[in-house]
Amino acid sequence: MAGNSFGKQFRFTTWGESHGPAIGVVVDGCPSLLDLTEADIQPWLDKRRPGQSKYTTQRQEPDQVKILSGVFEGRTTGTPVSLMIENTDQRSKDYGEIARKFRPGHADYAYQAKYGIRDYRGGGRSSARETACRVAAGAVARKVVSGVSIRGALVQIGPHKVDRSRWDWAEVGNNPFFCPDAQTAALWADYLDGIRKAGSSIGAVVEVVASGVPAGLGEPLYDKLDSDLAAAMMTINAVKGVEIGNGFEAATLTGEENADEMRHGNEGAPRFLSNNAGGVLGGISTGQDVVVRFAVKPTSSILVPRQTVDLDGHDTELITKGRHDPCVGIRAVPVGEAMMACVLADHWLRWKAYAR
Repeated sequence: MAGNSFGKQFRFTTWGESHGPAIGVVVDGCPSLLDLTEADIQPWLDKRRPGQSKYTTQRQEPDQVKILSGVFEGRTTGTPVSLMIENTDQRSKDYGEIARKFRPGHADYAYQAKYGIRDYRGGGRSSARETACRVAAGAVARKVVSGVSIRGALVQIGPHKVDRSRWDWAEVGNNPFFCPDAQTAALWADYLDGIRKAGSSIGAVVEVVASGVPAGLGEPLYDKLDSDLAAAMMTINAVKGVEIGNGFEAATLTGEENADEMRHGNEGAPRFLSNNAGGVLGGISTGQDVVVRFAVKPTSSILVPRQTVDLDGHDTELITKGRHDPCVGIRAVPVGEAMMACVLADHWLRWKAYAR
């Protein structure tokens, strides 16, 4: 099975399964002499950790990270940084009924068709449990791009969007949804309660914003910053769409409306009058905020009976038992932040290699 690594100059490889003894990540290309301890990584893992509210899976995992290599006396050595997170709350018996059945909307059939075998316990490698490894790698990446602020927020659950006139980054940490709009967060609470009690699930949209990104990151034509960001977000479980800046909304605008006009600014850099491009032009960062949004589909594991087939090709029905997120998009927020950090770290290191 290939495809477990992401990045070029800053590269990480994840390993492990949802119900195995542990999961982990190896970060290669990390510069030496960066201050790094487990205490630097743990807060980001705590943001993603399951079981923190009734709106996420009730699997209780402390997600305590252990640094196995690449750090000496609190500083990186330039060698691979290996991180491990033990799995402590597996309930594999919850998945006995799907050992021979394929969950609709999940990766079960695709894995079986490709490999002739699958780990049905929580989805094995296809489980969102793997995203904890990305968050750990993202914590290391944040050290590389320490001058950049990376913040994420949930901006839509089902049909309900935040009111951008009420956007407040400080509000993101005050509710279980990473929502920047207190009134919408209250609406989501009632709405998601109904979804959860019905045994169903719902999709969401996550927005990630990086501020302080220098102009010049990105490699045209096929290593564009925005194409790498899109690829990074599409690797996150359940993500089905990505947009940069205005994204699909740009199709509704005229050229006059969409163009980010410029005026003379400070220190020789222009001052942009808008940011429809999301901080990237021609695949290269402009110095504006880099803005990415991605759509997360509803959790495939639900308590509502669905039609499916089994390993013998027989028609059957399936109810997925176990502990699942009614809206997996909530915990995707810190994962999106981590992937933004990793892409920026990768391009920052490439940029530094020949920056004027």
